[in-house]
Amino acid sequence: MDWTSLYLKTSDLNVFILGTGEVATRRANRFLDHGANVRLAGTSLSEELENKGAVLFSTQDVDELVEWSDLVVVASGNEELSEYVAGISEGKLLNRADYPQEGCVIVPTSFNIGEIEISIFTNGKSPLMARQLRKKIQSIISEEDILEIELQDYARSILKETVNDQKERREYLYQIFEDEKINDLIKNNQIDEAKDYIDNLIRGLE
Repeated sequence: MDWTSLYLKTSDLNVFILGTGEVATRRANRFLDHGANVRLAGTSLSEELENKGAVLFSTQDVDELVEWSDLVVVASGNEELSEYVAGISEGKLLNRADYPQEGCVIVPTSFNIGEIEISIFTNGKSPLMARQLRKKIQSIISEEDILEIELQDYARSILKETVNDQKERREYLYQIFEDEKINDLIKNNQIDEAKDYIDNLIRGLE
């Protein structure tokens, strides 16, 4: 398997999408929602995409659009044009919705639960199973898990200011994770009380 998972910072990334159909629109929404600048080449643009800041160009402008872009997304039913755009995108990040293995970037199925984002990639073998796995994962992540992440983040921010040793910070985080009182406070949705308890624990008052 010659693919590895990475997260790409997309704020102010210039994304050119060839196509304006269903797949292209889905890709455009995703990048726009994560702060990218998006231009599409095709026939029409939905009002939703326009309101988010997407700009529509003619397919005759593809050379200029590829030059402008940091990431090229090929999501068009025009096979000849798709091959042309892929061919002139050398040196660019390239996502091919038509032939994913021929690009250098895969856009996997992903979803959010609170501030957690989870992506699933089956190496192109089964998009259907990716959706089924998504449902299973969503069913087992609880509200308590989300609150635990919030408290771990809160504890880490305090520890970075008060404890210099990384190993000691890690030990504190495990202690907080396993603390029965904190777990009880999470179950009762008493987050402010849990944060106060963590403050005292780190300062040695508990």
